[in-house]
Amino acid sequence: IAERDLDRVEDASRYIGTGSVTWINVDGVHDVGTVEALGRVFDLHPLTLEDIVNTAQRAKVEEYESAIYLVLRMPHIDTDTNEILSEQISLVLTKDCVVSFQEQPGDVFESVRQRLRTGSGRIRREGADYLCYALLDAVVDHYFVLLERVSDRLEELEEEVHTDPSHETLRSVHTLRRASQVLRKSVWPLRDMVSGFTRTESPLVTGQTKLYLRDVHDHAIQVIDTIETMRDMVGSLIDLYMSAASNRMNEIMKVLTIVRSL
Repeated sequence: IAERDLDRVEDASRYIGTGSVTWINVDGVHDVGTVEALGRVFDLHPLTLEDIVNTAQRAKVEEYESAIYLVLRMPHIDTDTNEILSEQISLVLTKDCVVSFQEQPGDVFESVRQRLRTGSGRIRREGADYLCYALLDAVVDHYFVLLERVSDRLEELEEEVHTDPSHETLRSVHTLRRASQVLRKSVWPLRDMVSGFTRTESPLVTGQTKLYLRDVHDHAIQVIDTIETMRDMVGSLIDLYMSAASNRMNEIMKVLTIVRSL
């Protein structure tokens, strides 16, 4: 295996038709010139190029004669605001290549890179469709990582509501609710996209890889179930906070009434 940076986009053409599997990763889809150049190299449909640079797409799969185009959302936590943001990732699968487009550097694909470097598992023996599956699986698995962090924060806020609730606690709960909404809006279309990818009749995807894609679909359903449960818990936490605030206000009014009667 060889890893290298391409000096020119056109150099990617040397990896077409070599019989080996190539993964080309592009950071920064706002460079329209780079995207268009790769489009010419891989003969991508103009609508595909438009979707790559328009980063407000929902997760979806589109099939063409010589390529399959996938859009998915990769969530991550903003360390400054603790808000969950959603970045678009585009994957283009051809006969021997996978081209991934990201909005910015940094991703969840390091585990895939490590498997390629060490030659461990099936990834070095299978085709481009299996590599595409591995990248898709890495994104879906990342949802579980985020859900675990959100769940831990939910437990902390539940303890705060029971012991010493404040306005800051309520703001944190609302931040958590927005986070669950972002995850929900990302993963529902992702489930449908994986389902469509699994049912493809394109010769670019083998029956063996479809078995693995069904496993990714099951994981997406698990993520959805977890998010729905989490949304219910956040709603209950808000109700609990309001009840605690109401009880605290009643206690204050009782004291004021007693003082006034004296």
